Amino acid sequence: MRNSVAILALAATVILSGCAGPLASQEAKGPALAHNVYFTLKDNSEAAKARLVAACYEYLREHPGVTFFAAGEIVGSHAREVNVRDWDVGLHVVFASKEHHDLYQKAADHLQFIEENQQNWKAVRVFDTFVE
Repeated sequence: MRNSVAILALAATVILSGCAGPLASQEAKGPALAHNVYFTLKDNSEAAKARLVAACYEYLREHPGVTFFAAGEIVGSHAREVNVRDWDVGLHVVFASKEHHDLYQKAADHLQFIEENQQNWKAVRVFDTFVE
């Protein structure tokens, strides 16, 4: 019984001190940053789009400060006049802060992703937004 109480007390101390999460030592400074990237591919076959989406998940998902991550292909059936249709794969990452985004830009996994995939990029457009 004493061990259970001690464990609960220790757990409560860790949680209340802000050390429970992997990002606890990296407090967010300022607003979150949404990093949206739209890739237009030279080879925009279904297989090529699927490979790029898979590479996004392999190399870009697990970075400090990532609070949201998604990647996917353009929705083919959405072709209203307001839909921008000149891209193939979208990447959407929200970072807890600009500092986390800036670290991501220099990270080995991010640079490896670029090196392995850029040969099929016809165009890359990046839209960064501070979000609350």
